[in-house]
Amino acid sequence: MTMVNKNSTRTQLATDAVLHCIRVMKTRLRNITITLEENLARWARLEAARRETSVSRLLAGILKERMLEKGGYEGAMRRSLERKPFMQSGGRYLSRDEIHDRDHLR
Repeated sequence: MTMVNKNSTRTQLATDAVLHCIRVMKTRLRNITITLEENLARWARLEAARRETSVSRLLAGILKERMLEKGGYEGAMRRSLERKPFMQSGGRYLSRDEIHDRDHLR
């Protein structure tokens, strides 16, 4: 059985609060209100508890992941489309079948 020192626990909580304040102060945050179906709200509360965070932070993390994922894909697509056509394409983009056609290489 482990003994928990109350002062140690208080110090940890105080440290966590200070670190949270420092992180929040660096970024300007906005409050939003969302409406969820009961089963989705229940899942969010349980998932946040499982991850030892708040529902707000859970949702912010999920939204940020989605934003970065979408931005990364769109950026890659934009860079790809900005490239000039290659091979003997006559100035047009090759279809998938044309790109993978190996008959002309044999």
